[in-house]
Formats: sequence, structure tokens, C-alpha cells
Amino acid sequence: MRRASPGERGGRQRVLERRGALALVAVLAFSPGARALDRATLDKLTLGDAAEKQEALRSVLAAADLEAAPVLRALLEGNVYVDDSKGALLFEDGRWLDALSRKITRPSGEEPSKVSINNRMRRSLERALAALDLAAPAAKDRLAAARALQGSADEEVLPAVELALQRETDPQIKELLQATHAVLALASPDRARRLAAVDQLQRTPSTRSKLLLLQRLGHGPQDAGAETDPGVRAALTHALESVDASLKLADLVGLVFGGLSLGSILLLAALGLAITFGLMGVINMAHGELLMIGAYATWLVQSFFRHHLPGAFSWYLLAAVPAAFAAAALVGLLLEVLVVRTLYGRPLETLLATWGASLLLIQLVRSLYGAQNVEVANPSWMSGGLIVMSGLVLPYNRLAILLFALLVVLGMWLLITCTRLGLLVRAVTQNRAMAAGLGVDTPRVDMLAFALGAGVAGLGGCALSQVGNVGPELGQGYIVDSFMVVVLGGVGQLAGTVTAAMGLGEVNKLLEPTAGAVMAKIVVLVFVILFIQRRPQGLFAPRGRTTEEG
Repeated sequence: MRRASPGERGGRQRVLERRGALALVAVLAFSPGARALDRATLDKLTLGDAAEKQEALRSVLAAADLEAAPVLRALLEGNVYVDDSKGALLFEDGRWLDALSRKITRPSGEEPSKVSINNRMRRSLERALAALDLAAPAAKDRLAAARALQGSADEEVLPAVELALQRETDPQIKELLQATHAVLALASPDRARRLAAVDQLQRTPSTRSKLLLLQRLGHGPQDAGAETDPGVRAALTHALESVDASLKLADLVGLVFGGLSLGSILLLAALGLAITFGLMGVINMAHGELLMIGAYATWLVQSFFRHHLPGAFSWYLLAAVPAAFAAAALVGLLLEVLVVRTLYGRPLETLLATWGASLLLIQLVRSLYGAQNVEVANPSWMSGGLIVMSGLVLPYNRLAILLFALLVVLGMWLLITCTRLGLLVRAVTQNRAMAAGLGVDTPRVDMLAFALGAGVAGLGGCALSQVGNVGPELGQGYIVDSFMVVVLGGVGQLAGTVTAAMGLGEVNKLLEPTAGAVMAKIVVLVFVILFIQRRPQGLFAPRGRTTEEG
């Protein structure tokens, strides 16, 4: 057997020293300890040779002495000096400070000599500071330390990262540490560590996990930095397939949820129109502006809570929902009495009159609140999202709107089927002359039904304010989609409106990845036109006798 040369033995000794130092960081840097940076240790750190400096650094880390961090950082930045009589001094902001007491002092006569460090010591200090900061009480300090370690490709910091992972509770920092751990473990010479890293990446699928696995797998064992062990390569291939399948599933679930979310918004926008157009046959081109009225009512309530009830700001939506309904219903009632009532049975004149009313409402809002968008903030309980699986987060505001849409639909169904107003609306819709002959006040029913549809549009505006900008032109982007939903679902059919809204939302979202957002809308519009050509009554045909049949 060949005997190692002195140079080889020296190199091995340096590697063992470096690994021992960082292993000591990992084992002890997270346990509470006493102050270790005393005068003797500081002298070794500043005046000793390379081995003594490393020994002093190990003793500081062994005690997890966070108070030593400023001295180590000053040493790394070249701000530590040695005075012949006073020892180590720090130079900060034009002042001399004692390195231990941090009190202001003055050098004793001659200019202090600057402590110089080599590149090896510099790297050791950087890793030591990061390791100490992983145990810092402030989350921002631990986050900065985790980011600093993420840029290190040295496998020797793995023990420190592993212990930090066991103690960390902050999700963002923990995710960063997991990524750092995987990067370092994949490059480890230890086969068991590499297999464990592959298993960890497989259990936490993400685009970053996929990228790390691809990089380690390479195009073949001959690639620089690629895995050469056949068993580990097989594990990498299997993990890559598993992560890819998980990401595709997450994308599919995300698209389905996105379709439901868009469908719920379309449903809220179209529900009011399902009453005014579907049940009453009025082509109300001002329907989008009723959505806008509801959104501005929500903004006004939010502003009131922000200035007068800041402690209850998180619950302003409880007051905004009825306020949005009432404001839009009042505007709808005035619109029916002043404009629509005299135009029943004249669809073209109704269309032009309500379009003119929509322009008036837009200009009125511009004059009152300005042409710029206003900010409507989500309550605290609607911020963030629900993590369903890795790579898929469902926003709370979208979930809340989906639930809100279902509640509004349920309320509408109960009102139409279980109340006297709903009975009168259905009677007037099916046969206005017979209902009037039986004593039903049809003008009053028309007015209440129109106000109800406008109020529901206001609820839609309240929901829209939580997912987008609120401005005078808010409703312009939803008027065409609303009519499309009502016509496709079947005039006067609540179930058809729900089905059409959700169906159009899903089709839009499923087409967007391949066709793009604009082309997806065009495809949906063409489909609706062709469908109506073949089935004019929509998905659900109206039942009962109409006026013309009677």
C-alpha cells in the first residue's frame, strides 16, 4: 500500500478540521449556551495562527454565542483591529469600540493594526454567521441566513440545515431550508444522503424539485455533475416521473378550480339578469352598471369602517353585502319606474333607453368619485390561501366568492319557489293577462322583480370588488358574458343559469393554456352562437303557458 505524502496528509487534515468545525456548528449551534467570546478566545481569533483562529471559532459556535455575531461580522468585513495595550477593537461609524464590551474607547497612541484573514477563514466566518443566524429569534434574520446558506454548495453545512429544519416553524423559512437541504444532499458523496434527498424531493413535488432532479440526472452518467450510481439514477428517474405526475395533477385541479371560480363570478353577474331578462323579458343594457353600483357601495362601507370602526375592519363585508344589495335595488327600482315601465313590449326602445341610462350612471360615478379605480381591500380572513397539495394554493377570496355564489343561488331559489313574491313573479311571467285578471297588481310585481334583479346584481358587484379593480367601467366587461350565460342556460331557468355559468367558466379556463385567453373567449362565443342556432330555447326549455299561448 502506498504511503500518503506529507502534502496529502496535510490536505486531509485540513478537510477533517473544516468538517469537524461545521459538524460542531450543526450539533451545538442551536442549543442555548453561555457567552464564549472571552478575552482569551478573542485573542486567538485575532492574533492566533490559522489553526488557533479555527479553534476559537469552534468554541464560539459550540456555545451558540449569538452575541459574538457582531464581532465575527466585523472580522469578516475587515473592521477588527488590534491595539498593543487594549487588545481587539472594532471600528464602526467613525468610532473605536472595545470588541467585548462594545463601549467607546480610544487607541493607546500608535495606530492599531488591522486583522487580516485568508479566504479559508472568510468562508468559515460566512458559514458560521449563517449557522448562528439560523437560531436567531427574529424570523427575518433566520430567513436571511437560510438564503445565504442556499447559495453555498458545501455539503458540510448539511447538519446545521437538518437541525434548523427540525426546529423551524415559519413555513417560508422551512421551505427554503428544505430546498437548501435537497441541493446540498444531492451533491453529497454519501449515497444514503443522496437517496434520502431524492425521496424528500419526491415527497415535496414542485417545479424546483423537478429542476433539481433533472439537473442531477443530466443527459447521462458521463455529464459533469450528473449522478453516476445506477441505483441512485433509477431513484432519480422514478422520483422525476412521480413529481411530474403530481405537477400535472396540480395543474389540472388548479384549472378546474379556476373554472369554478370564474363560473361563480359569471353566475353572480348573470343572476340578476336572469330575473330582469329571463323572467321579465327586459333587455337591460344597464345591468353592468348595477354591478358597478354594488362594488362602489362596498367601497363606501369599507371606507366608513376604515375611518370610524378600524377595530372591526375585518368584518366590513357583513355590512357591505346588504348595503350593496340595497343600493343597486334602489337604482334598479328608479330605472324601472322612470325608464323601463313605459317601454314594456318594445325591446328595441328598451335596449336603447337602458343603454343611455348606463352611460348616465357611469358619468355620475365619475363625477362623484373620479375616473380612477378605487381600492377595495380583502378582509384579513380572506387573505392568503389554502394549500391543497404541493404547487396548488386555493385563494381564500376565491373560495369565499364560490361559497357566496352558492348561498345567493340558494336564496334566489327559495325566494322564487317558496315565497308569495316568487309565486306572483312566476304567475306574471307565465301569463300576464290571466294574472292581472285574477287581481294581481302586475306593475307592482314588475317593479319589485326588477328591483330584486338589480339587488342581486349589486351582490355580484360586492363579490367582484374582492377580486379586481373597482372603477366606473367595471360592469362593461360583464354585460356580454351575462347575456350569454342567461341565453345559453335557458330564458327564465335558474338551474340553466347556474349550469351555463359554471360550464362557460370551466371551458374558458381549460382552453386558455392551449388557445390563450382571447382565443378561448372567441371559441366560447362561437360555440354559444352555434348552440343557440340548433337549440334556441337554451339548455333548459321554459315550462308553462306564455301570454301568446293563452
